Parts: sequence; C-alpha cells; structure tokens
Amino acid sequence: MTFTLATWNINSVRLRAALVAKLMAEEAPDVLCLQECKSPVDMIPVEAFHALGYTHMVARGQKGYNGVAILSKLPLEDAGGHDLIGMGHARHVAARLPNGVTIHNYYIPAGGDIPDRAQNEKFGQKLDVLTEMRDRFHAERPERAILVGDLNIAPREDDVWNHKALLKIVSHTPVEVEHFGAVQEAGAWVDVTRADIPAGPLFSWWSYRSPDWDAADKGRRLDHIWATPDIAGAAHGSRILRAARGWEQPSDHAPVFASFDL
Repeated sequence: MTFTLATWNINSVRLRAALVAKLMAEEAPDVLCLQECKSPVDMIPVEAFHALGYTHMVARGQKGYNGVAILSKLPLEDAGGHDLIGMGHARHVAARLPNGVTIHNYYIPAGGDIPDRAQNEKFGQKLDVLTEMRDRFHAERPERAILVGDLNIAPREDDVWNHKALLKIVSHTPVEVEHFGAVQEAGAWVDVTRADIPAGPLFSWWSYRSPDWDAADKGRRLDHIWATPDIAGAAHGSRILRAARGWEQPSDHAPVFASFDL
C-alpha cells in the first residue's frame, strides 16, 4: 500500500474550504490532516470534500478556535483524541488506516509572544503540553504510527530564516527546542521531512505581517511529519508546497507532504 499524506494548518476550514478543495484537486494526497479548523465538527463543509473523493473524516472541533481533522480517501477508524493538559481544547485526534498505521494529528499551542512562563501563561501551557506528550510516549512507545501537525516549533538552525535573531522569539527558543527534542526522543520519532531533505533552509510558515513574504522569505518550519522507526524507512517524497502560501486569501502555513510505501 502506497499513500501520500499532507499536513496543513488551514486557519479556518470554513473560510478556506475552497483552498482545501484546490489542494485536493491539484495535489490529491490520500490523507489530509488539518489544524486550526476553527469549526465544530458538524459544520466542517464535508460535502465539497466528499465530491473530490475524501469521503472519510475523523475530527475534533470547537467554535472559533483550534480544531483538528483528518480527511481521507482511505477508510479511517477513529483512534481517539487527547485533551492536552485538560485545557478542553480540540488539539489532537488520531485515526487508524486499514493497514494498521495510526495517524496522530496535533496542533500544539503557539505559546504567545513572551518566552517566559512566569510572565506568559500561554508559554507555560505550551511547555506543559510538550511535557505531557513526552511522558505519554515514554509510557507507551508508539509503533506503526505517524505524527503530523502544526507543532509550532522550528527546532533546527536551518528551520528558521535567522537562527541568532530568533533565539529569543517564541517557536525557536532553546527551552522549546529542548522540550521538542524530548518528545521526539521519547517516541523514537523520525523526522521524515529532514530524513528526505537533510540540509538547507526549509520553511512552512511565513507571517501575515510581512508585506512581501516571498521576497523577504523570513520563514520558519513549524509543521512536521514524523514516523516511528518501524515504518520511517518506507517514507519518501517529502516536500513543502510553498506556492500555497501565495494563493488568494491564504493560510500563513504551507502544506507539508510525505509518501509511504507500506
């Protein structure tokens, strides 16, 4: 079984349903994981997606905030979802494919603007979510699993446009990178994107605040695809669809892709 998976922070699935449909029509991933859907599950515009062959969905939603969904051409079994640190936020959902592979779709909190939990509750929540994920993967080492999502951390120096300039900016601070690495190590997760593209600048997010995002290219790699070691070797074809950041009324994130031969 070969399938292609994409992950995309869509920043409102209802507002940008046409962009989701465009991606489905033009790129046709077998599985599309969305974050920041900002919609109750029953208000996700599934009819348009069904018409394009995406007849299966597992999702967790809430009005106006957060929300994660897995849309698929392949049958999906709902594999649950975690209420991360008991916040009541729709930030995780899991689904199982017919071949037994479990896909985890996460939307990690952005963490606000001040990288100090004493001054910024949101930053503390972000670190606590990562700690909970680490502990969960330590307690139960995942197998035949893929983890995707907007993890809101750019861990490597070449995952940001300027490493030194961003060391005190939320998403690239040393404490976040340390927590991120602990999550990855706890599950023995393989960074599929960097396994395929091992070196060089690689970004999936460009701020709306930049007047010319493409020319300035002040990006960060906040969106990730990981796999457990037992299936990571089957991954290939990783890419980021940078062009989607330039579509009309775009998300500030671009979709990230990987294929698996399983």
